[in-house]
Amino acid sequence: MAAPMIPPAATDDFLHRHGWGGARVTPLAGDASFRRYFRVADGARRAVLMDAPPPHEDPRPFIAMAQWLVAQGLSAPMILARDLDAGLLLIEDFGDDRLREALDAAPERENAVYAAATDLLVHLHTATPLGGLRVHGLDQWLGEVSLFTDWYCPALGLSVDIAGWDRAWRDLLTPVAEDDLPRVTVLRDYHAENIMLLPERPGVAGLGLLDFQDALLGHPAYDLVSVLEDARRDVTPAVEAAMLARYVAATSLDARFTRAYWALAAQRNTRILGVFTRLWQRDGKPGYKAFQPRMWGLLERDLAQPGLEPLADWFAANVPIEARGAAWLAGGELAP
Repeated sequence: MAAPMIPPAATDDFLHRHGWGGARVTPLAGDASFRRYFRVADGARRAVLMDAPPPHEDPRPFIAMAQWLVAQGLSAPMILARDLDAGLLLIEDFGDDRLREALDAAPERENAVYAAATDLLVHLHTATPLGGLRVHGLDQWLGEVSLFTDWYCPALGLSVDIAGWDRAWRDLLTPVAEDDLPRVTVLRDYHAENIMLLPERPGVAGLGLLDFQDALLGHPAYDLVSVLEDARRDVTPAVEAAMLARYVAATSLDARFTRAYWALAAQRNTRILGVFTRLWQRDGKPGYKAFQPRMWGLLERDLAQPGLEPLADWFAANVPIEARGAAWLAGGELAP
């Protein structure tokens, strides 16, 4: 079940020890993990308390990646205080101007904001990755899509062709794994709810990054997919195409990148369909069901791309239309 948004018992002592005694602590957000976030206010001072409870969470990867991102000229929260045994971090507060809500309020800014998000990835991908990152490659991609057959298909009562599933994915993703494009830092959860707008900061530092503790060493197309095929807000095909072209123009990458983009888009969106089903069924977080119709729209956009016909054929043969996005709409059996 989702943890209640009540500060952990060690909060008062932690804040007192680090000069924030008596500060007001209010819920800010939870996420798909065990992590929870609280805003800490002491007069004009603001900070964010991250609760990353051991043994479920380890805040050290967040600290290491935050410091590395700052060293690359990007905006990640400064670490103000830490208690690793308790799993508590006090970090810089980037405020409330989050990409998702900013564009909901001012959709005319979409091209400019997504151009900035694309340029940030161009900048990030020029940096030598932090040592020790786990590899995100063929074995991991194939393992991740199994979440669909392990969780989504049983939830919909589907009996599917597993051998054909494995064969279609391996045939699609092996050329991507072997394309010889540079491997880069993959933030993995680079999307509209993890990007803050910081207009007072210049250039690529004008976007504040959150939720990067699971960063990996992987393909340069992955994070571009993450931000342009976003589970949390609709990005039009026109904007997606423009930003894909912007990235390719800035990096001078060839058709291998575009092929990888659509293959990894299908991989990521398929994985997320399985993840969101698991979050509902196993972890007691039914709110994730609401994202499933959008995920199906994205996946079907991907499956329509040249080169993905064998995978599209598998879905056509094994997942009927009524077991896709429509199954999760209001009034459906699985609707939230």
